[in-house]
Amino acid sequence: MDQHPASRRDVMGMGAAAIGLGVLPVAAAHAQQAPTAAAERAAYAPRFVNSPDGVRLATYEFGNPRGAAILFLHGFAQAALSWDRQLRDPALAREFRVVAIDLRGHGMSSKPEGDAFYKPGQVWADDVRSVIAELGLQRPVLVGWSYAGRVVGDYLNAHGAAALAGINYVDASSSLSDPAFFGADAGLLGPQAMLAPGIDGFIDGTVRFLRSCFATQPEPADFQTMLAFNMLAPHYVRAGLAGRPANYDEALKALRLPVLVSHGEKDRILTTAMARFTAGAVPGARLSLYADSGHAPFWEEAPRFNRELADFVRLAQAAR
Repeated sequence: MDQHPASRRDVMGMGAAAIGLGVLPVAAAHAQQAPTAAAERAAYAPRFVNSPDGVRLATYEFGNPRGAAILFLHGFAQAALSWDRQLRDPALAREFRVVAIDLRGHGMSSKPEGDAFYKPGQVWADDVRSVIAELGLQRPVLVGWSYAGRVVGDYLNAHGAAALAGINYVDASSSLSDPAFFGADAGLLGPQAMLAPGIDGFIDGTVRFLRSCFATQPEPADFQTMLAFNMLAPHYVRAGLAGRPANYDEALKALRLPVLVSHGEKDRILTTAMARFTAGAVPGARLSLYADSGHAPFWEEAPRFNRELADFVRLAQAAR
């Protein structure tokens, strides 16, 4: 599972160093080579949006303020920084208004305690709607990675798709109905890793899960940053995300807008069977498989992913 096992001291040292530096963009790891890194870090200053239940959501905006909007939603225990290779892509930035959220309980967003803030689908749906409304996003394309496939489903169940131009599911969960949807390392989302008790288990489990997300491992500085923002999601938040129902089949079948399903063929968390299910459930959906990627094709094959995303957003905007 962990292709590059680290000692307990190395792991804890990486986590402490990263958290001590704060939540930095991946580009900041190359500060010695990039004189503008300090200015780039400032670009991640959040704008906060309030959800109806009072949770403050950190949002980050890049790109062309007059361009078609793309709203990125990250996965379990991740953060907006997961999308650094999209948010900072010059071609995407020239053409599109790109926005990412730290989901509730993650990153710089509020982290209230209690299942009422995490179990109901309505709260996730209202978060997405609040960001769209507060930022004035006109017919955005939603890009949902991993657990965010469920957030997209919550939004569709509660608010429908009328305000959207399209949806890109990225190695995303859209159903719990078939064990074949889950890969060999899906169990790392449970008590043996991401929900492990105690600080040692919590750190080690997070490292194991992160390693499992990639067929080609990130550079050490990038992995350090990823570990840092994963550790910002407390145990009680991760537990709150677990065990929720996933009743999205009817919402998928009812979609009448462009949908792209992107998925790494080497994903050990969610298999390509999940992607094929999603694409098959949505009329006219397109399936794009990445032969060399694991759970994060937007990171591992970013140039191709960004090109396909740009093409899809143009198509989605032209279709409505």
